[in-house]
Amino acid sequence: MKPKLEKTSFGSITVDGREYDHDILIRLDGSIEKRAKKLSKQVYGTSHTLSLAEARHTYQAEAERLIIGSGQYGLVTVSPEAQQFFDEQGLAVELAATPEALAAWNQAVGAVIGLFHVTC
Repeated sequence: MKPKLEKTSFGSITVDGREYDHDILIRLDGSIEKRAKKLSKQVYGTSHTLSLAEARHTYQAEAERLIIGSGQYGLVTVSPEAQQFFDEQGLAVELAATPEALAAWNQAVGAVIGLFHVTC
């Protein structure tokens, strides 16, 4: 079952009544993981650019759509290599500031996964 994203503020996101104080990845089965942002930091020195390694970690073969919450101020971007990987897999990527991405997530239907950055 797809969890409901309730609210976000700088440094947190609330999902089904539980507050997380870190970035999250939501899988197809509704499970929530801590974002593996170290995979991007190793390449770019920041988690504000999604690397190919993190894209591969995020991807699920059955997913049709990835919603990315790009931070409270929308600073996260997808690297060209990561975007190319998603394109090759046929995964549609929607990038929006995290507050807007919450609404997109809650309205989404089908095989959707999500990655949400909770700061910048």
